Amino acid sequence: MQYFVQQMVNGLTLGSIYGLIAIGYTMVYGIIGMINFAHGDIFMLGAFAALIVFLILTAMFTSVPVVVALLLMMVVAMAMTSLYNWTIEKVAYRPLRGSFRLAPLITAIGMSIALSNFVQVTQGPRNKPIPPMVSTVYNVNGISVSLKQIIIVIVTVLLLALFWYLVNKTSLGRAQRACEQDRKMAALLGIDVDRTISITFIMGAALAAVAGTLFLMYYGVVAFSDGFVPGVKAFTAAVLGGIGSLPGAMLGGLMIGFIESMWSAYFSIDYKDVAAFSILAIVLIFLPSGILGRPEVEKV
Repeated sequence: MQYFVQQMVNGLTLGSIYGLIAIGYTMVYGIIGMINFAHGDIFMLGAFAALIVFLILTAMFTSVPVVVALLLMMVVAMAMTSLYNWTIEKVAYRPLRGSFRLAPLITAIGMSIALSNFVQVTQGPRNKPIPPMVSTVYNVNGISVSLKQIIIVIVTVLLLALFWYLVNKTSLGRAQRACEQDRKMAALLGIDVDRTISITFIMGAALAAVAGTLFLMYYGVVAFSDGFVPGVKAFTAAVLGGIGSLPGAMLGGLMIGFIESMWSAYFSIDYKDVAAFSILAIVLIFLPSGILGRPEVEKV
């Protein structure tokens, strides 16, 4: 039983990171109906930005409080990824917004490849490790819970509550929901649709940057290729929970995290990805819109 609970804790930690990335996917899709396949590499860029900040801090100061270091890493990572996501939305996605559906998809894949190769050229192809930032581990009835895991879960809960409030209780959230329902009507009612979409891209990038920083803190290593697999799994989580639903994205992330953790514990670790995608296929057979998703209604 202790082993089972231990894997639940590990799954909760992993699922929280997936959930933060998945929210970015689902927010963009909810408004413009597009999958930003560069989002996984935005997550990777956030991790590298946090790594650079960490290296600068350790080079300039002999001792920096962990809380201060993490906050600075998150702020800089959020600023860098937000700027990049805002740029690609304005330069690469906005001109294709009214074109056929395949064009933005191809462009998104191109942006993903460009960013991945840019980081590979500038930072090198090898893994970039950092010393452990947080090493405290608590033992509760034979179950090990590290301070890193507690930080990840707390940050995830706080950000999920903040974004729920922004989407449901603020004028920006009302504008986003209006654009999600009908962009043309929202524009006629005075909503700046382009600005709302740009802010949505920025919000998604900020969440991915936080996830990248937490990923770096948890695993202590990052590579230029780390955007692909977490990005695909986060996209899977968004689809599993219901693309377009914020709670669904987090639920899907947690489910993917639990599935991977449990499969790795009781079966061969080589097939954990197969298990996660198989569960996705089974769920979509019976719930095509995902667990919390709404069926898409075609406007005529």
